[in-house]
Amino acid sequence: MNVDDHPDVAAARIAAAIGEPARARMLYALMDGRSRTSTELGTIAEVSPSTASIHLQRLVAERLVAVAVQGRYRYYSLRGKTVAAVLEGLNVLAGSSRRTFVPTTPNHLRAARTCYDHMAGTAAVELHDRLLALGWLSLLSRDALEYDVTPKGAKAFQSLGIDIAEARSLRRRFAYGCLDWSERRPHVGGAVGAALLSAFLRKRWVTQDLDSRALSLTSAGRREFLARFGASLADVDETPVRYPAASAGGYQRKSG
Repeated sequence: MNVDDHPDVAAARIAAAIGEPARARMLYALMDGRSRTSTELGTIAEVSPSTASIHLQRLVAERLVAVAVQGRYRYYSLRGKTVAAVLEGLNVLAGSSRRTFVPTTPNHLRAARTCYDHMAGTAAVELHDRLLALGWLSLLSRDALEYDVTPKGAKAFQSLGIDIAEARSLRRRFAYGCLDWSERRPHVGGAVGAALLSAFLRKRWVTQDLDSRALSLTSAGRREFLARFGASLADVDETPVRYPAASAGGYQRKSG
């Protein structure tokens, strides 16, 4: 056996990766299940961007952290529940607590909004989790967050008026986890995500704001989300933003 492959050596290597203070701060920042950029993690760890990049390369190499590319950004997250359990155990031994993620997105946009042609926000992230839990979607690739629709899911989507065969025929990504910028967790993107939003609008479970990306969940929509998906949406706060009254100066509301 190669000495580098010995379990004791591998364990020591992983412990050393976790044990560096800056890397430990990065890892614990990811314990809330949300993804963050190198810049954000560097700020949390109080290191320069170049040093943050080096630390993250080490964490990825040791399979403690996964990276997902979305557009021009690279988002980092913990690589599974096993890593989180190890960190939690160390946290118990240390007798310390960790900071929680506090989004700064306005409530009316954080609750539900459009992301290109699919639904984003707290409601969309909860829906994403429920579709996986119900077995409507299955994970094909964790690194790319690519999904497929199961036979059970195809029947369920058909009951919503969504033709999965038609969605598959489109020249675009079929279904994937699109990282939500307010929640830092995935919602459903691609042809399936677009079909879901189209169905929700058609059934008036959600309505579109006329001059922003905000979506509003109707009372019927909340009932159907609970009945069909088991999504209570208890944490979805749609408190509207208050805008100043129009004045002679011509104040105008800006779109989101």
